[in-house]
Amino acid sequence: MKKQIFIVALSLGALGTKQVMAQNSGQMSTSVNIILSDVIAMDIGSVASEGTVDFNYGNTKDYNSSKNVTVPNSLVIISSKNFDVKVKSEGAHFVSGANVIPVDILQVKAIPGGSLVGTLNEVTLSANDQVLVSNASLGTKQSLNIAYSISAEKASKVLLGKPQGTYTQKITYTATAL
Repeated sequence: MKKQIFIVALSLGALGTKQVMAQNSGQMSTSVNIILSDVIAMDIGSVASEGTVDFNYGNTKDYNSSKNVTVPNSLVIISSKNFDVKVKSEGAHFVSGANVIPVDILQVKAIPGGSLVGTLNEVTLSANDQVLVSNASLGTKQSLNIAYSISAEKASKVLLGKPQGTYTQKITYTATAL
């Protein structure tokens, strides 16, 4: 009878074992950055944006009395820091053809009633920047009411006798962060 030899090789990790573990959860992380820049802007919805303020002098009473025009929400400002609002005219005169009236006939005043908080000032218009509001608080959609006035004294001394016409001058407002 023939002898048969059976060799059974059993490997129990002679080559190493690998463990595979089942995981019920995984975890990773991501950084989220919020990058801030200082902003200051006047809203395009501001009334002063390409708006017009008219002073009409049509009779003797007009030349003998003060005139006031109040414009609510003249400026709407957003700023990430406290700021000043400055005002100036683009030139030294209101102009109608070859005829001129000095811009210092006009008073410009920041008045209460809007949501902007700061020191409200009144200035005599000039071609130089002047602080209309100082140290206004940061915030969004802050509205500023502005009153324009020409005194009776200036009307009778400066306007009376000028040729008729529409005298125009652009006024520029600038908000500057502190």
